[in-house]
Amino acid sequence: MRDGATRLAHLYQHDPMRVLFPAPDPGDARLAVLVTTSGGLVAGDRVSIRVDAAPEAVAHVTASAAEKIYRSTAATTEIDQTLSVDAGAWLELVMPETILFDGARLRRRSTLALAAGGGFLGGGIVVFGRRARGEGFTHGLLHERWEVSRDGWLVWGDALHLDGDVAATVADPACFDAAAACATLIMAPPSGDPLRFVAAARAAQQQSLADGLRGGVTAVGGLLVARWLAADPLPLRRAYADLACHLRQAAMGLPPQLPRLWHV
Repeated sequence: MRDGATRLAHLYQHDPMRVLFPAPDPGDARLAVLVTTSGGLVAGDRVSIRVDAAPEAVAHVTASAAEKIYRSTAATTEIDQTLSVDAGAWLELVMPETILFDGARLRRRSTLALAAGGGFLGGGIVVFGRRARGEGFTHGLLHERWEVSRDGWLVWGDALHLDGDVAATVADPACFDAAAACATLIMAPPSGDPLRFVAAARAAQQQSLADGLRGGVTAVGGLLVARWLAADPLPLRRAYADLACHLRQAAMGLPPQLPRLWHV
């Protein structure tokens, strides 16, 4: 935050990742858009993304399109996302879906460090296979891990691991119940008290739920956590965006909208 506005303090980028900075709508957060210039990630690719929000900064980070993880015969794609939010800052990491081609291998770790008074909104959507081709995610690897700390103390950890007979795990009623996609959205309110947002978030999420789309909202470790399972990725994407819009307005008074890239 400088001269009353959030400004870029440092930028490093390297192929195959680039960062663009479209002008945000008036009254909205400063916008950064990640672009994978290769069109997707292949086996053995390693990507490191780091975002630091300095005191009082307000920023929204998204991507230009869904991330595609191509089939692998052995090597694993690795994505490391390191996020930090200083006192009084607000960071959003609201990315489009990640599409796992059948046989893809992905390890993605997201680490979020919050200072007192810092806030965050973000998560991810995972699609199992190229659904338009009738493809599922029957074999491969998915290891998705989140670690959130506040003032240096771990307050929430979450890990999803799919390996071996992935098709059986996805089909199991006690696991994914044959879902085509899943999603998690977390919010760390600057006040540190998520309970006052839960009832309204549940009501907002309920409006988007329908046959084939299930979800829930809870509060744990100073975070609001929302989950979805969907038979069709498109309604899930819309529901995810709707709740993100609701939460950014409720927590920070930001416009209840996402960047136009989300609607292309």
